[in-house]
Amino acid sequence: MTEHSDATLPKQDAIGGDRETQRSRKLLARQVARYLIQNPDFFADHLELLETIKLPRENGKTVSLMTHQTNLLRERNIEMRQRLDQLLHNARDNDQLFLHSRHLVLALLEAESVAEASDALYRSFREDFGVEVTALTLFGPLPSGHRGIGDVRASSRASAESAIGGILRNGRTVCGVLRPAEKEYLFGKDADSVASAAVVPLANQLGILAVGSADPQHYRSSLGTLFLSYIGEVLERLLPRLLQSP
Repeated sequence: MTEHSDATLPKQDAIGGDRETQRSRKLLARQVARYLIQNPDFFADHLELLETIKLPRENGKTVSLMTHQTNLLRERNIEMRQRLDQLLHNARDNDQLFLHSRHLVLALLEAESVAEASDALYRSFREDFGVEVTALTLFGPLPSGHRGIGDVRASSRASAESAIGGILRNGRTVCGVLRPAEKEYLFGKDADSVASAAVVPLANQLGILAVGSADPQHYRSSLGTLFLSYIGEVLERLLPRLLQSP
């Protein structure tokens, strides 16, 4: 029994020695780290040491500090170029959007009837903005004596409340997938070709503007609606005057 106990002592001493060595290494590492923090210019006087420093990588291999810094700078340069390309792309898109919007607003202002305004709206949405389906609906009863409304659909407010009451009460531009009854009311014969839509209620119970796409992901709830809301505000100011025109 005594011999067995004595035989285990060297192994215990070895374990204790390993632990002491590990503690010493950790203490030394903290001291070195503290010194480098307090002396940030240390490597400026010892540049040759930078080439000896090794850093671990995800694949288990190590690389020199110089190589790591070079790779890091290369990755950052690639990222910055990608960001710059994206900014330039967005700038070009914004310029194009401004030009098309300006052309559309001027065409709407020059319209002398609801029919002319709707023609300008539908043509611009289709040719300049790539909108697949556009539908403008005005709530009646419409004033008498105006010169026709062209492709604009007319509907009673009661019918609108029955079909799209939730959208009307929301009062804001909404995007996403519509229910079948909502699509049928807004797009009529084109309802089957619409998988997603953006809908703009016009103020003062004037009507509603809707655009649709065959792609169910094209008009999403997260899609920006600033442009459509802007065109809706233009129509809100323009259409009452055109409806009163003799």
